[in-house]
Amino acid sequence: MSKFAVVTGGSTGIGRCLVTAMAKAGFTVAFSYRSSREAAERVVAEVEREGGKAKAVHCDVGIGSEVARFYDDLAAWFGEAPDVLVNNAGIQTWSSLLDLEEESWDNVIRTNLKGCFLNTKAAARLMIDSGKPGSIVNIGSGCNKLAFPNLVDYTASKGGIEQFTKVSAVELGPHAIRVNCVAPGAVSTERTHEEAADYSDKWSKITPLRRVGTPEDITGPVIFLTTNAASFITGQTIWVDGGVFSQANWPSY
Repeated sequence: MSKFAVVTGGSTGIGRCLVTAMAKAGFTVAFSYRSSREAAERVVAEVEREGGKAKAVHCDVGIGSEVARFYDDLAAWFGEAPDVLVNNAGIQTWSSLLDLEEESWDNVIRTNLKGCFLNTKAAARLMIDSGKPGSIVNIGSGCNKLAFPNLVDYTASKGGIEQFTKVSAVELGPHAIRVNCVAPGAVSTERTHEEAADYSDKWSKITPLRRVGTPEDITGPVIFLTTNAASFITGQTIWVDGGVFSQANWPSY
């Protein structure tokens, strides 16, 4: 039987690419979605056209009861505990600190950080009960390391995910479950180009590799971290950013 991977937020953007890439790598893949059923169904159809197997389940990752139901559905569908979890689901609010509404803060933290916690806890329990080793990969951001202006709640949530990755790795290591983080830089997706029509041009100019990333640039490191080649890697963050967040903001003379 193929290995079983779970991806949260798998219907669009990087999540969609993660689902299709993991299916091509031989995983049976289940993924959650919250608001885009048609998009989720298209991802399942794409996987099946390529000979893979995928399942889409509606789930708000920040609500404990929905997460519990999600994993119950997956157990009934696949019959075994997941081998891999990728915590990808995430949202953001464009706002300054002083203008940010409490409701927006709560929604972003609940989805991004609490969702990571709830899914990690649920998947890890299943892995432990099954006695199988596991790999959990959390999708971070450049704002794990640096503050992003006007993305207050998003920056706080992603910084929290990096520390959650470390403490999860420490606590789950004795159960042969590895936990790591992949932190993308500027990546070209539908969402980022809705934010700015010249997104790729602007970010390419300040990225050492002189281009923005693609969703495919992210899937490779994620899949690597799930393999035996990464069997002694845990608690780490891999920066997949073309070097943009490694350079200092240096003044010109």
